[in-house]
Amino acid sequence: MKKIVIIGPESTGKSTLCTQLSEHYKTVWCPEFAREYLIEQGTSYTYDDLQKIAAGQLALEDELLKAAENNLYFIDTNMYVMKVWCELAFNNCETSILKQIATRKYDMYLLCDVDLPWVQDGLREYPELEMRQRIFKIYKDLLINNHTKWAIISGDADERFKTATTIVDSII
Repeated sequence: MKKIVIIGPESTGKSTLCTQLSEHYKTVWCPEFAREYLIEQGTSYTYDDLQKIAAGQLALEDELLKAAENNLYFIDTNMYVMKVWCELAFNNCETSILKQIATRKYDMYLLCDVDLPWVQDGLREYPELEMRQRIFKIYKDLLINNHTKWAIISGDADERFKTATTIVDSII
């Protein structure tokens, strides 16, 4: 099973891309657990909430993997996102998240660029382009230091989809 993670700052089209890719390749994708958690619990979160979100993301990722088909599974965010979120919001990251980063293996990362307009959806926190660029650079640095293939996805929705399918086709 090829596991492809789509990461990037908020409002960069990750969920849209996951939906498009899963439909195109006729498989499932794992949504970002944090969205439902924050909708249910409220947008005021604590460090402990982030640990619950991380655990929920891992459980959801494992559960939906069972339904993946055609040897492909797309994942909207992973523990890299949790690490960055914890460090930005609380200047700390739990060892359990770091251990998951070290032990979970993925076949490819697609890093979504900040070239799409930021859209407020009631959950997003960083509308400033400078902050979004800073977060993008943090993700890029993490991927550079990881030994997994990765690529930047940019452009409008159609360009992103075309680039992503070209990349996915090259690894399947």
